[in-house]
Amino acid sequence: MALAICAALLHFGAQSTPLDIEHQVQPGDTLEALSRHYLGTPRLWPQLQAHNHVADPRRLPPGSVLHIPMRLLPMGSAEVTFVQGQASITPPGASGTTALKVGQPVAEGARLQVAPDSFVTVRLADGTLIRVHADSDLQLQQLRRRGRAGDAESVLELRRGSVETSVPPTSGGARRFQIRTPKASTSVRGTRFDVAMTSDERALAAVTEGTVAVERHESRQASLLKAGYGLVVAADGQLGAPQTLLPAPELGTQPATVHDADFLSLTLPPVAAAVAYQVQVARDADFTTVVRDGTFASPQVRMAAVADGSYYLAVRAVDHSGLPGLLAQRPLTVKAHPVPPLYQTPVQGATISRTQGELVCTQVVGSARYRIQVASDSGFAAPLLDETRTPHCGTQVAALEPGNYYWRAASVRDLPDGRSDQGPFAPPQAFTVANNPSAPNAAALQMSGEGAVLQLRWPGEPGQSYRLQLSRSEDFAKPLLDERLDTPTWSPAGLAPGSYFVRIQTRDPSGLESDFSTPRMVRVQPAVQSGTGLPVTSSDGQPLSRP
Repeated sequence: MALAICAALLHFGAQSTPLDIEHQVQPGDTLEALSRHYLGTPRLWPQLQAHNHVADPRRLPPGSVLHIPMRLLPMGSAEVTFVQGQASITPPGASGTTALKVGQPVAEGARLQVAPDSFVTVRLADGTLIRVHADSDLQLQQLRRRGRAGDAESVLELRRGSVETSVPPTSGGARRFQIRTPKASTSVRGTRFDVAMTSDERALAAVTEGTVAVERHESRQASLLKAGYGLVVAADGQLGAPQTLLPAPELGTQPATVHDADFLSLTLPPVAAAVAYQVQVARDADFTTVVRDGTFASPQVRMAAVADGSYYLAVRAVDHSGLPGLLAQRPLTVKAHPVPPLYQTPVQGATISRTQGELVCTQVVGSARYRIQVASDSGFAAPLLDETRTPHCGTQVAALEPGNYYWRAASVRDLPDGRSDQGPFAPPQAFTVANNPSAPNAAALQMSGEGAVLQLRWPGEPGQSYRLQLSRSEDFAKPLLDERLDTPTWSPAGLAPGSYFVRIQTRDPSGLESDFSTPRMVRVQPAVQSGTGLPVTSSDGQPLSRP
């Protein structure tokens, strides 16, 4: 299928072809003058005479129509102004391709092939911008100019993919610009519009500025499209009815700055009746330097990350027929470096000790300092702590009262010119500050039982657990026992008679632990005693126990 887009296309006599310019003769016109005006030289008037079967080149009947063959016009020019990703060019008459480069001239007949996730901008001599989208195949079939410095006469053939074109207005109305796809032509002036070929061989035309007339090839079927309208050309060449384009998405709620170093992620406001969203990110407001270009089935957009800097975001909602809607556009800043540190301790939502707790994050290569903030709300409207630490990433929380908080950290690097460059903060993370539980009071320990059957008890609170250590020495250099207990009681089992030291640590449900209690001596009596209460020992001096 073919669709042609042309600027100020003129329709005259039956002898004309799509590549002819038709001129209505005015009083005083001569073939020599017309040759100079259209072809840039008076010397080609004999070709005009032969082509139009003119008997007297100096006497042209006013009102008659002459046909200026496009092949006689001087060659025009085009230049590649931007390449993102991978794209190739096949020069006219060549069979091989070469990589497309910025600044490269494009000759008439050259074929451009743009890979997926890539983008190319070509500027014609008259200022027309051709934005070739990802996965497209476009041939610059004709590049001519009218006269020595006249308007461009250009014909492009779109074989696959899509292009967006900005045709600058002209006061004379002499420019002709066509994008072809085989069954229709479209006339425009001073217009911004899109043309796309779908995988099922339909052609789409959508107008965002100006007016477009779409005409089917090999028939007089035509349709006028104003700004805000589009139509679909079926695979058999039938023109669909003009339809209103979907409204532009509302981008006012989008963040002005994004900070992700791994992806460019956006959550777009949904548009009613949209089945997809076209998203572009460019370095300029005219979108001639597009660095990201994609179509997404939902408002959740994720693209490969871009370098830090200032960009422009453009979004269009796509309807069920594939037509892109009106354009929404806004500036976008990417600031993702230096990357923020990772949180190390505490874990999300954990409780830390007011006296012993510390906020710790990982170091980032290339960073000289770290900025750490603590606030009572995740928006950090009024930070309670705002500190810069070097070289380690962390801070104490002793200055904070017990309660719930959020913290965040950012990396700071030194630029070659001596300025500091702070990266984005990591997402806020919640934590709780609490006082450590109190260790059991040594005086509160109670011991009961006789002989080897003893039991220790001490005050405790619901949810608390305990750690008990037993040692022969008061310094606990080599504990004989280190046991976790769920209740504030302990009964020794199998201990040899003698003196021991015991100490206890309390753990709250939050995980905070007290210091160990003051060591306290306990004595385990032998199981066999004399009538006077003294232990009965064996021949080796060891206390005896009952069998």
